[in-house]
Amino acid sequence: MSCGTPHVDCGKVIEAVYLYLDGEMEDDDCAEVRAHLKDCAPCLREYGLEEDFKRLLARKCGCETAPDELKSRVMTRLREVRLEITTVEFRTD
Repeated sequence: MSCGTPHVDCGKVIEAVYLYLDGEMEDDDCAEVRAHLKDCAPCLREYGLEEDFKRLLARKCGCETAPDELKSRVMTRLREVRLEITTVEFRTD
């Protein structure tokens, strides 16, 4: 996936969004992701979903990290939803 902007690839941004949210990236990488999110609406929307999920998890679980099984199930479902959204967007273009 690419938004057409000349910087970081959308797929790389989406893969790194949790590292970005958790502040686990180098400053240069954070700056690239931040610049990409500023210019790419689809990635910004995805970032918002991930950020909302993280907040929900913290609120409901009272913890910063989820059990591995829950992470796996949620990540699988997020990939499915992302594919559904991409498929719908592709059909409407």
